[in-house]
Amino acid sequence: MALRVIGAGLGRTGTNSLKLALEQLLGSRCYHMYELRRRAADLPAWEDALAGRPVDWHAHLDGFAATVDWPAAAFWRELEGANPRALVLLSTRESPAVWWSSMERTIVPALARPLPADDPDLARQRALTRAILSERLTPDWPQREPAIAAYERHNEEVRRDVAPERLLEWQPGDGWEPLCAALSLPVPEQPFPHENTTADFRALVGLDG
Repeated sequence: MALRVIGAGLGRTGTNSLKLALEQLLGSRCYHMYELRRRAADLPAWEDALAGRPVDWHAHLDGFAATVDWPAAAFWRELEGANPRALVLLSTRESPAVWWSSMERTIVPALARPLPADDPDLARQRALTRAILSERLTPDWPQREPAIAAYERHNEEVRRDVAPERLLEWQPGDGWEPLCAALSLPVPEQPFPHENTTADFRALVGLDG
């Protein structure tokens, strides 16, 4: 199955809401970081991609019509090359400072914790995510200024390198309309899903426990 949407937006840009919305619109699954927690067999392919080894993207993402969030967002160029007709979806926040405010309360402290010795799959996933952020975003991703600079640089690279007719920029709050217009689909009657707030994330990974 070829991808119809490639999410190039970094984590904490409304990606879980986009996952649910795209699954409803496309009638098929959307690959998000949460998928990886349930699909440990996928880890070697992402590790290969990070190491620059070839990946059969169509086989790896078989059954998915879209991707959002890490790890896929770090490989948007490779996915675009394998899916030349897909829409590239760049999700962002109102400002880099808003994005960082969410990052520093969710992903940064979650990844800063020691790798769990009693859950090797989760430990491997966290190690992979740390490596992706270090190698594909910035080695200083836990720090505000370098992370914000890398976020802005990433977004500008997507804007520069994707043909305008294939690129959609979207922010939380934009709702269904831009997505539906870009995909030539009708706007659903249901409210747009809003999931995985900072509080939701912290509760899910036990940061407030």
